[in-house]
Amino acid sequence: MLAARVFLLFLLLAACVPAASTDPTSGKTDFNELCAPCHGVTGKGDGELGKTLAHRPADLTGISARHNGDFPMAYVMSKIWGYEMGKAPTALMPKFAPLMEGPTVLVDTGDGIQTPTPQRLVEIANYLTTIQGK
Repeated sequence: MLAARVFLLFLLLAACVPAASTDPTSGKTDFNELCAPCHGVTGKGDGELGKTLAHRPADLTGISARHNGDFPMAYVMSKIWGYEMGKAPTALMPKFAPLMEGPTVLVDTGDGIQTPTPQRLVEIANYLTTIQGK
């Protein structure tokens, strides 16, 4: 997890432009456009495109449950970004990093360090916190 945070910090410091904080539900539009085709509009892994894949997309409403009740913000953002955490790349999850260019916001992902992070990435992750356990 620390390696993911360090990697994300390294990538983002080069393009840091402070921006306003984000609304927890403002990532819903990006979620519906980028994630829902595979994960479904409710995030349960039942999207139309996902039904054609060899491996069913993850149920995004259970992220916190799979992590002992805690939402792993840094992990989730690294998955959306496309960072493989030292694993061989797969074609299962698209790499959205190019779509996340633009303004950044400072985010504490649980380690007390304010890390410049693409605003759209934070917005999607924040939206995912609102659908946990649904």
